[in-house]
Amino acid sequence: MKLHYKVSGSGTPLVIAHGLFGTLENWGGQIKALSEHFLVYAVDLRNHGLSPWSSEMDYPSMSTDLLEFLDDHQLDQVLLLGHSMGGKAAMQLALDHPRRIRKLVVVDIAPVQYPHHHDQVFEGLFNVDLQKISSRKEADSALAEYVEEVSVRQFLLKNLYRDKSHFAWRMNLDSLQKEYEQLAKAPQSKGKYQGQTLFIKGGVSNYIQESHRSTIAHLFPNASARILDGVGHWPHAEKPAVFTKILLRFLQQP
Repeated sequence: MKLHYKVSGSGTPLVIAHGLFGTLENWGGQIKALSEHFLVYAVDLRNHGLSPWSSEMDYPSMSTDLLEFLDDHQLDQVLLLGHSMGGKAAMQLALDHPRRIRKLVVVDIAPVQYPHHHDQVFEGLFNVDLQKISSRKEADSALAEYVEEVSVRQFLLKNLYRDKSHFAWRMNLDSLQKEYEQLAKAPQSKGKYQGQTLFIKGGVSNYIQESHRSTIAHLFPNASARILDGVGHWPHAEKPAVFTKILLRFLQQP
């Protein structure tokens, strides 16, 4: 599984993993800011963006993908940043191969199993008839029957592209829906990650809760947390300047 990626900057390598339904392009602003300080590798995880598709979609598989990526690029040790699903994949890699991760940043996700809460999103995405729509506006109208939030629809529709005579999704929707139970699960612990870890939580997001504290402390005993007030599940997009400042302070400290 050779992951699609973009690299920019110089210095200590920093690998960024996006969330469910996302791509590395979602991190464009942060990549630009962080590449002034680090050698930034932003990847498309399997079944997303321009990376290969697979029928397997679980965290051990994504951890293996990321490890292979590090090996292919001769990255012995990296700073690792993951958001949501990418945060779980990053935690899995840190737990599987702790020596390879210098520091870990997890954005708005915890190492726990979550209830299903993307069913309507999947229904909306499958409601878009790719063979019949002739414009993004038509796709948005079909999606709006299930997804009310304009910002969420805009995020999802970034995956839509024109493939010759019709539209297509860059993400492997069939596999993501079929394997969603695996994505809802917690990373599989093979031990602990003792390195410095930062959890960044959106203040109005409920993905990280007080009840998760003990699990986080057990798996990541050197973890700290920061809360960005007034933002939801995408703090890096909602308050980019503050997010970058918090991130740099953590990554650059000895």
